[in-house]
Amino acid sequence: MSVSQSSLKIGELATGQDLTVPIFSLKAEIATAPSVYIQANVHGAEVQGNAVIYQLMQLLKGYTLCGDITLVPLANPLGINQKSGEFTLGRFDPITGVNWNREYLDHKLDIAAWYEAHRQFSDKEIFVRFRQMLVESCHQRLSDGWGVTSGHRQAVSLQLMAHQADIVLDLHTGPKSCKHLYCPEYDTKAASLFSIPYTLLIPNEFGGAMDESVFCPWWQLTDYMNSIGRGCKVPVSAFTLELGPQEYINLEDALVDAKGILAYLSSRGVIAQKVEPQKMLRYACYLKNYKKYHAPMGGMVEYLAKLGEPLEAGSPLANILRLDLYGSERVLTPLCLSLDCVPILHFASASVYQGTELYKVMTQVFEI
Repeated sequence: MSVSQSSLKIGELATGQDLTVPIFSLKAEIATAPSVYIQANVHGAEVQGNAVIYQLMQLLKGYTLCGDITLVPLANPLGINQKSGEFTLGRFDPITGVNWNREYLDHKLDIAAWYEAHRQFSDKEIFVRFRQMLVESCHQRLSDGWGVTSGHRQAVSLQLMAHQADIVLDLHTGPKSCKHLYCPEYDTKAASLFSIPYTLLIPNEFGGAMDESVFCPWWQLTDYMNSIGRGCKVPVSAFTLELGPQEYINLEDALVDAKGILAYLSSRGVIAQKVEPQKMLRYACYLKNYKKYHAPMGGMVEYLAKLGEPLEAGSPLANILRLDLYGSERVLTPLCLSLDCVPILHFASASVYQGTELYKVMTQVFEI
């Protein structure tokens, strides 16, 4: 295995300096397995993925690589440096207000028309040409004569690299969060390999995120091919790994997640040695059953429900304190939910407006 380091220019500051991201390329002596792309820190405060990439690079020194791996930590230099006092604000592009992880290119393909123009080729050749088309589409977007926003340029530059891989992992964290995985429904078995207890199974719909930008076109293509009797499996896998809370790095915990990634890569033949997944209970729900609970009133919140632990209907979720209403029965308002769930994340601050997305919870949870 050889390791090289380079950088990619993704934009320019008003004062002329280049915005670049670091790229680590790990090359197999003979690449016979799927290629891998892993990025971290697209949201400025979500730093734990960088620690996971570090631990993964350390681990890989002891293994034989059978597939090429591209690692891109610190993937959003502008967002990472978007500070206000002691806090990192890098979740939204400060120019457009768009979520940094919703800026990827939606190819909006006419799959039937594209397939009909290429149906004479073998499955392998169709997949090669389809990948070439996705990559070229990104190149064309970046060279648009009218220009693109700085956030979109960054996102599509990263997406272009991801489209050239067979496996894509996008490392994130929540505000205050337990670990969870976003996994396409066609790849559910993969969820049992990562060191992550909760999985959200997502449909074939593009919502703007990196993983969707990668797997949706391939899922749409193979779904169409299967519908006309040309059976084939989706050749590309893409996942978003949510690795705990933001503004926080823990190298010991990062090692656990790096070993989970290693177990997945082992199952795909990317490393020659066998790595067993961590023995643990794993649960899932469909994305449609992942519910957002919004604050019914403004105030100061005491978060009571423990993240990653089942919560029975009617059990305490949170309290909202309103000192302006002291002396009335509304000074302290207890909150609960009307159904069983597992709280996955909650808002980072104890100070909330009415309507703030207070908790996200999994409902209709099942073991996988």
